[in-house]
Amino acid sequence: MLLFAALTLSLPLATENPSQEQLYRRLQDVDRVTPEVLVVGAVAPAVVFIETEMTQRVNTLFGLQNRTLAGAGSGVVVHADGYIVTNYHVVEGAQSITVTFDGDPHRYPAELVSFVRSEDLALLHIDPLPGRKDGFPTVRLGTSSDLMRGERVVAIGNPHGQAHTVSTGIISGLHRDVPVPDRGLHFQGLIQTDASINLGNSGGPLLNIRGELIGINAVMNTMAENIGFAIPVDRVREVLTQTLFPQAQQRWLGITLAQGAPATVAQVIPGSPADQAGICEGARILSLNGHPVANQEEYLHAALDLPQSGPIHMRIATGEEERDLVLEPWDRIDGLLFERLGMTVRERRLQRQNWIVVDRVSPSGPAGELGLRPGDLIPAIQVVGTISPVRVRARSTLAQLIDRLAPGTQIALNVFRDENQDHDYSEDELYQGELTLR
Repeated sequence: MLLFAALTLSLPLATENPSQEQLYRRLQDVDRVTPEVLVVGAVAPAVVFIETEMTQRVNTLFGLQNRTLAGAGSGVVVHADGYIVTNYHVVEGAQSITVTFDGDPHRYPAELVSFVRSEDLALLHIDPLPGRKDGFPTVRLGTSSDLMRGERVVAIGNPHGQAHTVSTGIISGLHRDVPVPDRGLHFQGLIQTDASINLGNSGGPLLNIRGELIGINAVMNTMAENIGFAIPVDRVREVLTQTLFPQAQQRWLGITLAQGAPATVAQVIPGSPADQAGICEGARILSLNGHPVANQEEYLHAALDLPQSGPIHMRIATGEEERDLVLEPWDRIDGLLFERLGMTVRERRLQRQNWIVVDRVSPSGPAGELGLRPGDLIPAIQVVGTISPVRVRARSTLAQLIDRLAPGTQIALNVFRDENQDHDYSEDELYQGELTLR
């Protein structure tokens, strides 16, 4: 009984009724600076408002006339030199693109550097104002490999022209497949969120509570409320390094990095420049051509400054041992074909036409397993199950065809081999076979 009485006396009186003034005094002690506030403060300077204009010829009562159409969207700066990632549909067909930052009255003309329509990603570039020596603010790249359903997220964008609008929510789902029939696209592996994503948010960042980019807001479900989708940042990073950045199209080493820090080699393509230089899985990259590298993001930035030709230098660590290496990178076309097919090709002029001829072959790759050899001429390829073959006359054409196909796709090849070394090709020197894309 004594114990019960003591507990009863320690409780606040039920009749206590604080005054309005007392409640306001208590609220002064509440910390208004939440993690979401910190995220917005850190990342908003790197988010841009994109405005576009394009001219279309339309039929009117007075005949064909030009009509100017305006569009808007969002983007985020990923490199201090002024490179901005956005959705391709935000800038598709635009004849002029301008970019503005929050709190900056200047309008920056933007150039469309590159795009991948099938991924709905585009890369823009803006020049700094004259006399400005420091770079543009950038977003910190995170990873989408460890996302959790229920995890808090923040979206920043420009919905319906309302510049730099912030919305918050959670990750509602992962690995969503979303068709977009009006654009002829079908996205795979998207992040689903209930953070408000409306027209104009496209191209803006989806952020975790650490302020790291985890996705690019891409599409929304117009038939439902609080359902938005974002392209995972790991896919964005892959498209950036393989296609979008200009230098990425010219220099290929044959490695992929593990997520996070330090910058650790996760995969080495057999026969690639990295393999030839002696780089192994698990090695840590300390610097790339003189640029210190601590994580995957710094490696990406260092790769942008690689020269367009000539050897590059890399410092790596294996265990406690550090060493310097010199690599001879390949161009992006050779890299793509070697990674997917296990071979590279060159162009040859024959009978007043261009042809592609096998150059290098990896014994352990699909081409090597099929038995292809340097010097083999490939007039056409055909995806197994399709109606007709596709003639191939240029390295770039072959690379574009292969890049669109998923790993595991079966490819049928017609191959001419100059068996008698007479520098001519006849029907009895024609071979056929199939290989599987990596």
